Amino acid sequence: MRPRSGTLVVDISGEKAEHYEGVYQCTARNEHGTAVSNNIVIRQSRSPLWSKERNEPIVVQEGVSLVLQCRPPAGLPPPIIFWMDNNFQRLPQSSRVSQALNGDLYFSNVLKEDSRNDYICYARFPHTQTIQQKQPITVRVLNQAPVDERKPTFLIPSGPSSSKMVLRGQVLEMECIAEGLPTPEISWTKVSGDLPAKRTSFLHYQKTLRIVNVSESDSGDYRCTARNRLGSVHHTIRVAVKAAPYWISGPPRNLVLAPRETGLLICRASGTPKPTITWAMNGIPIENSPKDLSRKVEDDTVMFTDVQTGSSAVYQCNVSNEYGYLLSNAFVNVLSEPPRVLTQANKVYQVIRNHRALIDCSSFGSPIPKITWFKESRSSTLDGDPYILHDNGTLEVHVAQARNSGKYTCVARNTLGIYENHVYLEVKEPTRILKQPEYKVVQRGRSVEFECKVKHDPSLIPTMTWLKDNGELPDDERFIVDSDSLTIADVIENDEGVYTCIMNTSLDHDSASAELTVVEATPTPAVAYDRPDAPTDLELTDQRERSVQLTWTPGDEHNSPIQKFLIQYEDSLHHRGHWHNLTEVPGTKTTARLKLSPFIHYTFRVLALNAVGLSHPSFPSRMYKTNAAAPDENPTGVEGYGTEHDNLVITWKPLSGLQSNGPGLQYKVMWRQKEVDKEWTSVTVANVSKFVVSGTPTFVPYELKVQAVNEHGTGPEPAIAHGHSGEDLPVAAPDNVQVLVLNSSLAEVHWDPLPAKAIRGHLKGYKVYYWRERSLHKHNPHHVEKQILTFSGNHSHGMLPGLHPFSLYSFNIRVYNGKGEGPPSPSQQFETPEGVPGIPSSLIITNPNLDSLTLEWAPPHDRNGRLTGYTLKYQPVNNSNELGPVKEVALPANETSVTLLNLKYSTRYKFYLNAKTVRGAGPAISQEAVTIMDEALIPIDVDVGTAVASRQVDIATQGWFIGLMCAIALLILILLIICFIQRNKGGKYPVKEKEDAHTDPEFQPMKDDDCTFGEYSDNEDHKPLKGSRTPSNGTVKRDDSDDSLVDYGEGGDGQFNEDGSFIGQYSGKSASRETAEGHESSEAPSPINAMNSLNSFV
Repeated sequence: MRPRSGTLVVDISGEKAEHYEGVYQCTARNEHGTAVSNNIVIRQSRSPLWSKERNEPIVVQEGVSLVLQCRPPAGLPPPIIFWMDNNFQRLPQSSRVSQALNGDLYFSNVLKEDSRNDYICYARFPHTQTIQQKQPITVRVLNQAPVDERKPTFLIPSGPSSSKMVLRGQVLEMECIAEGLPTPEISWTKVSGDLPAKRTSFLHYQKTLRIVNVSESDSGDYRCTARNRLGSVHHTIRVAVKAAPYWISGPPRNLVLAPRETGLLICRASGTPKPTITWAMNGIPIENSPKDLSRKVEDDTVMFTDVQTGSSAVYQCNVSNEYGYLLSNAFVNVLSEPPRVLTQANKVYQVIRNHRALIDCSSFGSPIPKITWFKESRSSTLDGDPYILHDNGTLEVHVAQARNSGKYTCVARNTLGIYENHVYLEVKEPTRILKQPEYKVVQRGRSVEFECKVKHDPSLIPTMTWLKDNGELPDDERFIVDSDSLTIADVIENDEGVYTCIMNTSLDHDSASAELTVVEATPTPAVAYDRPDAPTDLELTDQRERSVQLTWTPGDEHNSPIQKFLIQYEDSLHHRGHWHNLTEVPGTKTTARLKLSPFIHYTFRVLALNAVGLSHPSFPSRMYKTNAAAPDENPTGVEGYGTEHDNLVITWKPLSGLQSNGPGLQYKVMWRQKEVDKEWTSVTVANVSKFVVSGTPTFVPYELKVQAVNEHGTGPEPAIAHGHSGEDLPVAAPDNVQVLVLNSSLAEVHWDPLPAKAIRGHLKGYKVYYWRERSLHKHNPHHVEKQILTFSGNHSHGMLPGLHPFSLYSFNIRVYNGKGEGPPSPSQQFETPEGVPGIPSSLIITNPNLDSLTLEWAPPHDRNGRLTGYTLKYQPVNNSNELGPVKEVALPANETSVTLLNLKYSTRYKFYLNAKTVRGAGPAISQEAVTIMDEALIPIDVDVGTAVASRQVDIATQGWFIGLMCAIALLILILLIICFIQRNKGGKYPVKEKEDAHTDPEFQPMKDDDCTFGEYSDNEDHKPLKGSRTPSNGTVKRDDSDDSLVDYGEGGDGQFNEDGSFIGQYSGKSASRETAEGHESSEAPSPINAMNSLNSFV
């Protein structure tokens, strides 16, 4: 607990915050009683991670309704939900598409343009300032057949009616979201009355009704109606308003009672349902407190009669129901105290004549003192006309007059003593406007003046304010305000309006108004406008040390009023031949008081400005020389820093010539080491703006001062600035370095902060160097990538995110300052635990038979641990794209292929394969295939993670398709014969020439999109060679060794061209090309084989 305070400070830096969750209550006690606080609930804010999930693509028909669910993780406080796309742009919403209060995205009907693959729900946790996102949702809208228009139905809420409870004073939000085609419109009504207009608003395109500051009158039935041109639908929401307890006339008030007096302690509150009231004394339930015959409790009142000294206590009133509670402390003080007057002694009250005067006499005592008032001679008490004595001791003079001014005495007395206090009343004369502004009509371009002469009490300071149309005057230099007038030069149409002068004093004010009307000028013959002539007759009068009065005579205006005069000066001592602007005055003035600086040789000139332009400058005035003086100010921007480890550079912004005030300007530079040196070291320099102090200790604080000095004296005492000498590299590394591995991808590093002496500079932060030494799995390559995490400021721990599971890491920590980094701490190592594996690298379906097929795969590239096996799931898909029962097969970790038997012929199957470690199963790779009558297999490409794959209609058994395929086969056969004849004409040629002529003759599976032959990927370590055939039983076996013959492509059949020559293939691992002998295929000719042969010629 903080000393001399009731504040409880909990340091949770070294422990988990949830250990301190709970309900806290503060108790304060002394010899007079015990007070307790309200319950204080402490809960740790939470922003849990989104659970890993795979969002399957959603395929819908255009025109139907759709709901995209968000379902964010429950946080504390709850997150704020919003939908965005991949570019972090909010998704557009309308009466058709809107977000519900629970965060889900509702489509009343979908359109073709709603198709996209980046519907992303974001959850922002406001307390932890973190944002998390759900996996993107893909929506594909089909336009296969038009959807009929339909009347509205409600998506939420369901059913014809629902109910809702809300607490008094809170915000009531009700929503109705409907689907239909065309898009329904939503409207709201209150069945049993009208909606509260000032507290009601509609959100989300009328779908949400919001009522703030709910009261009991808001109970009742609310009806939302969804309507389109085909009909309407209604839903009724019954709202019940409950109330946590609330005070009716405020919490109980403290009581001060004298012995043998009577008093009441009242705790009056209400709520729905009706709250219960309990009393406690000094924190103990009153029924368990010591008996007191002077005290009686009746529901919400405690009555005290004939109280005795020593029965003072603090009483607690607790009002509660199921929705909350109120707790209030009231001090009942049984006290014997002589009277005291709390009003300030000799206080002066001022009031305007004929106004009411109130003179206070605030007192304290027990019993309550009786107040009496006297004036001047105290001949009689003031308790009759014109005086009124209030119960709180205040004396009122209803209509104050000058004769009521004077000294007043307040006397407070009770049985224990008497106390006097003296105050004074001054009655002032009222403020009055003697000459009010008058109505004016003025021609455009002319000037106008409003007068406002005022009388006020001479002891009060008046302030004149002018308004135009009850607002501030325009910020325009044409408006000139004097002590008793307002002048408007060069009047324009916008100046029309009502002008009001207000005279304010500290006690009262008076005001008067007049209207201004602007009319067009009377037409006159054409007038020549020109710039004004130069002012003449410049004269300097009332000459002082720092000012002079300049007067002049204006030149001819040339039919355009002079708007202002510009006064310039030349300093022939410092800047001869350069004229500088000094000040401006309105065009109605012909004199100006000019503020001057010391040690300047002034020459003045004046220019006049009208609407045409500036006049020529006047002839210069005579020269006026000001005497030199000591500087009035010191340099600003004083800073101290080091450029080397043993120096201190003091810099400042030098004074200008005008600021020097005299010849011989120099700077007295002073410094001393803070809290070490008592005396200042100083040096005087000139014509520079910095000074370097050498031989200083490394990075110590200094106090600095820079003072301006000239031949006539020194400037004022300069302010003290602060700086440090130069930094050096830190000399030590952080100690007590520890690491805590939180999970397979996150570790927390702790260290002890370095003392300031070891940092030797401004602490910038700490850097954690960490790198992955190697994977703990023998199949993963060894690689080192150093990474650096910087923690700015005085940190003692940090998180290392993005770690690879099942890996060995090394790290060290360095502190850094403005100079650079210190030495590293001794490197330490830690291991990350296993995680779930990645997706298998590939999944290929080969060697189909009538009722079987073979699946071959490669292990995941990111194993993230020791593989414990694979899980294969598969299910049939019928012609209506309905999925059949799922079968699951567990496979050992050393297998990379499996043959599935007893399959149905001419059936589409979908396969899912994922790898497992001890931490669980990883994501699955999927593939689809169709078995047909002649045992051919058509692989179907499926995106990883896609739940709804593209479907193909099974047309292999259709009669028209069989006839078409026969015609294509006959055409291909004829083309093959022609190609064979032409190739035989050229004779035989070596393998190398064939490779050059035919870039890729290997077998390629057919692609779905363009009916061409794609290429199997060969970038994995454990795939069969391109172009090789599987054994006749359709199964590729592996033993426990990773170096199997399958990896190197041995044992496969070669492929021959029709002339008997062999074209070799490269495998993923083999560095040399090998040839092999093979046998001619015994398979019957098929369209696929024929097209593959044709592809090698084209």
